[in-house]
Amino acid sequence: MARRRERPPLRQRINRRTAALVALGAAVVALYATLVPLQTVLYGTPLPLSFVLGAALCGSPLLAIARPVWAIGLFTAAALVLPLIVIPESAIQSPWPWSVPALLVFVVFVGVVTFLHGARLGAFALILGAIASLLAPVLRPDMVALPESSASATADLIVTTAVASAMFLIAALVAGRVRVAAELSREKEHSALEEARRALVEERTRIARELHDVVAHSMSVIQVQASTARYRIPDLTDAATAEFDDIAATARSSLTEMRRMLGVLRTEDQTAELAPQQGIDDIPALVESIRRAGVEVGLVLEGGEAAAGAPSAVQIAAFRIVQEALSNAVRHAPGARIAVRLHAEAHSIRIRVHNAAPPHRPEGHVGGYGLRGMRERAEILGEASPPDLRRTADGMWMPCSPRPRCPHAPSPALDKETP
Repeated sequence: MARRRERPPLRQRINRRTAALVALGAAVVALYATLVPLQTVLYGTPLPLSFVLGAALCGSPLLAIARPVWAIGLFTAAALVLPLIVIPESAIQSPWPWSVPALLVFVVFVGVVTFLHGARLGAFALILGAIASLLAPVLRPDMVALPESSASATADLIVTTAVASAMFLIAALVAGRVRVAAELSREKEHSALEEARRALVEERTRIARELHDVVAHSMSVIQVQASTARYRIPDLTDAATAEFDDIAATARSSLTEMRRMLGVLRTEDQTAELAPQQGIDDIPALVESIRRAGVEVGLVLEGGEAAAGAPSAVQIAAFRIVQEALSNAVRHAPGARIAVRLHAEAHSIRIRVHNAAPPHRPEGHVGGYGLRGMRERAEILGEASPPDLRRTADGMWMPCSPRPRCPHAPSPALDKETP
C-alpha cells in the first residue's frame, strides 16, 4: 500500500518561500552590481542613467512578485531605453542590444512572472521584451550599419529570445506541476475531513440506535412495571402507590427526553450497524423479561435448526425487530396480549408480532424511531422491501419482517410454543 503523502507544515512552507525570495534578491543584486559598471564602461552610458535604468531593469523581477503588470511596464521601458543611450564606438565590440547581465535579468524576469502569475502574463512579458529589443536596431540604425555589427545584433536577439522562451516553457511546466500538487494536497485534506465527519456521523447513528434498542426498551419495561404495580401487587399502601406512579411518570419523561436526544444524534443518510451480538436464541429471555413486567406474551419459534444456522447479521436483526415490536406494544397498548411468532426456513426468516386492542387508550402518545429502526434492520440485510407495518382488524399495528437471506439449512424440525 502506497504511503500517503502529507502536506508540508506551515513553517516548512514559509521557510521555502523565504529561501526563494532570498535567492531571487541575491541574484538581482549580483546582476545589478554587474550591469551598471559594464553598461558604463563597455557601452558608454552615463553613470547616472546606468544606475537608474539598471535599477529599473533589475528591480522588475522583485516588483513582479506583487505587481506583475507594473513590473512588465517598467521592464519594457528600461529594456527599450537602455540600448539606445550607448556610444557606437564603445558598444560596437560588445553584445547589443542585450548585454549579458541584461539578458540574464530578462530570463529571470520572464521566469518569475510565468511561475507566479501564469503563462498568460509570462507570454505577455516575453513578447513585450522581445519587441522592445527589436525596436533598438530600428531606432539606432548606426549600430547595425556594418555587416559585422548587424550579424552580431541579429545573433544577440536570437539567443536572447530563445533563452527567454526556454525559461518561459520551463517556468510554465513547473508552475503547472506545483499547482496540481497543491490541488491534490487540498483534495486530500478535504477527503480526510469528510472521512472524519462520516465516521463521526456513523458513530452518532450507532449510539442512537443502541440507545433506542437497549435503554429505551428497559425504560419501557420499568414504566409498565410501575404503572401496573397497583394491579399486580395486592394491599399496596397509598404512599407506595404514589411512589410507583412517580416512577412511571419519571420513566415516561425519560423516554421523551431520550427521543429528543436521538433526534439530534440520528441522521437520515446513514445505514444501520449491528451490535451488541444478541440472536434468535435470546428471544425467549427477552419475552420472559416482558412477562415479569406483568404483560401477557405468547411466543412461537418454528424451525429452530434453520434459525440456528442463520448468519449472525440475520440473527441480530431478528432479535432487534422483536425487541422493538415488544417495546412498541408495551408502550402503546398497555395491558393487551402480545403474540410473537418467528418462522425460520432454509432461506428465509419471517417474524410476526401482534397485539390485541388495549383495555384503555394510552396517554401522551408520541412517535419515536422504532419503526425506522425496523426498516433499517431489514434494509441492511439486503431486503428490497421494508417490514410490512399495517393495521389489523382490531386496529393495532403489526410488524411483519421481510425474508432475510439465510444460508442453506435443513427443513424446519422444531416447532416450539410458549403459551
